Amino acid sequence: MALDPAGQHLRHVEKDVLIPKIMREKARERCSEQVQDFTKCCKDSGILMVVKCRKENSALKECLTAHYNDPAFYEECKMEYLKEREEFRKTGIPAKKRLQKLPTSM
Repeated sequence: MALDPAGQHLRHVEKDVLIPKIMREKARERCSEQVQDFTKCCKDSGILMVVKCRKENSALKECLTAHYNDPAFYEECKMEYLKEREEFRKTGIPAKKRLQKLPTSM
């Protein structure tokens, strides 16, 4: 059974693991200010971070959750995943390897 490179069907692992992974990565980028604030607070507070960084943690959770629950954001990440998968099915080269620069001289 040959796979259609442009096929839109998603397996469970793609829906439940791979697309949410892309969502987490993109949400962290979009919430970078909250991530930085929380990270700084944790570094400054040491062992008391659980108590001292509640405000920063709540802001970070709120930002990430807003992205996770946004259907348009899910669709955006799904389309990105499908594009990567289609390219992989055509070339056989994973996205990470495709993005690396090839050596110019041997």
